[in-house]
Amino acid sequence: MRIALNLTGLLIVLLLFFQCSGNREFEQYLGMENISWGLQDTISFTMTHPLPEGVTILAVKYNNDYPYRNLYIRYVLKDSTDHIFESQLINIPLFENTSGKPLGKGYGSTYTRYDTLPLTSKVPYSKIEFLHYMRLEELKGIEAIGLKRVNN
Repeated sequence: MRIALNLTGLLIVLLLFFQCSGNREFEQYLGMENISWGLQDTISFTMTHPLPEGVTILAVKYNNDYPYRNLYIRYVLKDSTDHIFESQLINIPLFENTSGKPLGKGYGSTYTRYDTLPLTSKVPYSKIEFLHYMRLEELKGIEAIGLKRVNN
């Protein structure tokens, strides 16, 4: 009886694990050299095949050296021939307005802020690029940018 309960419990845990991780189609993080993002640096993610409709999540890994409360980023969606079919400027809040408390999850002085990208195009894309629009040559405190794509 005890073995049957243990096997049932193990089966439930395995099913939950595969169910939760099975909807991820793409996930990648790109770290920044010198923990800063240059004005001319484009962060680019290329998929091996165009991704169907789904939720696209941007991850910004940052630390307390970041000098502002928000981050303006432009994302550019491209197909396999580098044809641009969507480009939009978005604002990612990283710290609370009043207290200055980090909005991301983390520990120590490093945090990661996740935000869903407001993609409007229904065309499957195979490349997405990110550029910062903060008007500084070197944007200190940005450690990495990540992209995660999950099924609906």
